[in-house]
Amino acid sequence: MLKGKKILLGVTGSIAAYKTAILVRLLVKAGAEVKVVMTDAATRFIGPLTLSTLSRNEVLSRIESEDLWANHVALGRWADVMLVAPLSCNTLSKMAHGQCDNLLLAVYLSATCPVVVAPAMDEDMWKHPSTGKNLELLQAYHNEIISVNEGELASGLFGPGRMAEPEEIMDWLTAYFQKKNDFTGKRVLVTAGPTYENIDPVRFIGNRSSGKMGIAIAEAFMQRGAKVSLVLGPSSQPVQQGMELIRVESANEMFDAATRIFETADIAILSAAVADYRVSSPAGEKIKKTDAIPEIKLTPTQDILKALGELKNDKQVLVGFALETNNEDSNAMKKLSEKHADLIVLNSLRDAGAGFGHNTNKITIFDRKGGVTRFEVKPKKEVANDILNTILKFADA
Repeated sequence: MLKGKKILLGVTGSIAAYKTAILVRLLVKAGAEVKVVMTDAATRFIGPLTLSTLSRNEVLSRIESEDLWANHVALGRWADVMLVAPLSCNTLSKMAHGQCDNLLLAVYLSATCPVVVAPAMDEDMWKHPSTGKNLELLQAYHNEIISVNEGELASGLFGPGRMAEPEEIMDWLTAYFQKKNDFTGKRVLVTAGPTYENIDPVRFIGNRSSGKMGIAIAEAFMQRGAKVSLVLGPSSQPVQQGMELIRVESANEMFDAATRIFETADIAILSAAVADYRVSSPAGEKIKKTDAIPEIKLTPTQDILKALGELKNDKQVLVGFALETNNEDSNAMKKLSEKHADLIVLNSLRDAGAGFGHNTNKITIFDRKGGVTRFEVKPKKEVANDILNTILKFADA
């Protein structure tokens, strides 16, 4: 799976840099072409000559040397993936905040290829709030993160912060390239975010959905080869380029866009938190505050999941979401049946780390064939791939 792949390896100043010799050897043995970029600090932990010999390519560490210029733009365009392993706490901070004081950072900031990092640092550094914030920023920039291991650290402590082993990184890269094309040729509709239903030109009925989960799902489909249409309600979250993005505000606008796109879709994931009701007659002017309490009449919005369930054919896969606060399983299974969906993804607001606004989620997936799959709390990018993998299993069953 890695044969012929172009891997750009960034090495930073960490004791875990010694593992890069093994990693480069494994990559080359698997048939990958490897180029290495090091920070000055990294060269104090492992010699460039070692990595140059193993990679069969010159190791670069400076933007200029001996009147020659290292073309950082070309390096970032050459690679199929840029892997920073180990990623030190210092370089993590610089990447998160756009600093550019060495060749590795210049390559990162100009890279057009996917970027994945394997952090390595001591336990207290790993647990510091700023480290978590910096990792969140990297994820917001659409970078992937290989989880750290727990074990003996350079300080002598035992805890989280160890860089993933070279064999684990190889497994991650193999899985990444393997899944990259498993939805090739599929047309996918994803709805995400809240809807706003106007009360007057200033006020609206809405909810706390950020759109993070739906955007993560849309990006996961795109990264795995699908042609994606994302119908997105009001959201300030960044969206990766490469997909069709349709921005809407109201439930009616989302209904119109979703039903239109669904006609040619193979898969539809309705993760948006659509308002159940809208104002019957929104005011044309701002409602002024008076002693009299205004009466606002509501009317149900169109049920997008139910409508698509009635329209879908046997070759289409329809996935709905259920956000519940009580009787979670029974409510989710009822929705699965009544809306003629193929799968329902259940969230419970009673689960820590799940629900609106979080960067994590905890889900259970029910399918119409009777399958139930429960997952632990995970970052939403990982949850998105769990959902995609479950769709594949359902389609193959």
